[in-house]
Amino acid sequence: MEGELDPLSELRSLSEALRAHAEWHQACGTHALPAETRSSLAEQPPEAIPPVPMPAPPAAPMPAVASAPRAMPVEAPARAAAPVAIPLDPAERQHRLALLAEQVKGCTKCSLHESRTQTVFARGNGSSGLCFVGEGPGADEDAQGFPFVGAAGQLLDRMIAAMGIARDDVYVCNIVKCRPPQNRTPEPDEMSACMPYLTEQLALVEPQVIVALGKTALQGLFGSVESITRVRGRWRLYQGRIAVMPTFHPAYLLRNPAGKREVWADLQLVLKHLGRSVPGKGA
Repeated sequence: MEGELDPLSELRSLSEALRAHAEWHQACGTHALPAETRSSLAEQPPEAIPPVPMPAPPAAPMPAVASAPRAMPVEAPARAAAPVAIPLDPAERQHRLALLAEQVKGCTKCSLHESRTQTVFARGNGSSGLCFVGEGPGADEDAQGFPFVGAAGQLLDRMIAAMGIARDDVYVCNIVKCRPPQNRTPEPDEMSACMPYLTEQLALVEPQVIVALGKTALQGLFGSVESITRVRGRWRLYQGRIAVMPTFHPAYLLRNPAGKREVWADLQLVLKHLGRSVPGKGA
């Protein structure tokens, strides 16, 4: 009859079913079938035997995925320690300043050397921690070789005395070391040529406070072209470490005596910064 299996086909189907079942248990780690299972299978007709699920092919191993290297924390570079300035003893400081003064004497970096009588380096030892920086030498300074010895210098001396500080304990110098013709304002190239000398002077003297006398002094120290009237009385910082107080030049005060009150107010701030008491009377 159509649809019925002949005995040979039936035997073949049963054999294939048993083989598949045995292979499944082998894959599962079973080495023998229980007796009751074997007998029950033999007693059941082929059509009653449930289909045996074929074992799934073993899953292919997942390819090893190289894990991305874990980023190591990047530390900010350690900040370099600021160099510690080794203070010079007074004798060594004066020796180096004297060598620098000799170097200035022979300077021909700008045209000011052509008309000078002599260079004007500095005066005072700076032991008070105070330094005054002016513009440049005038006729009296060019003749004597020291800064601030004329009428403006005499007024500066009275200002220093009013602060209760000895004249020689204050370091006094200028932006340029040679007198500009007719006492004119130094040109930018003349200031630029001379500034390395002033930079070295200040590095050797190491003042606690610099008083910048007038616009030209402020311009030389900071490159600023601001009006001294606008900036006087306001602290600045030279090279990130030295306090600078801009104020009027003594020559300006000779022409405008009313400005002395403002300058004295500025100098009182300087005294306070130096830790000194303020005398009761101004310049």
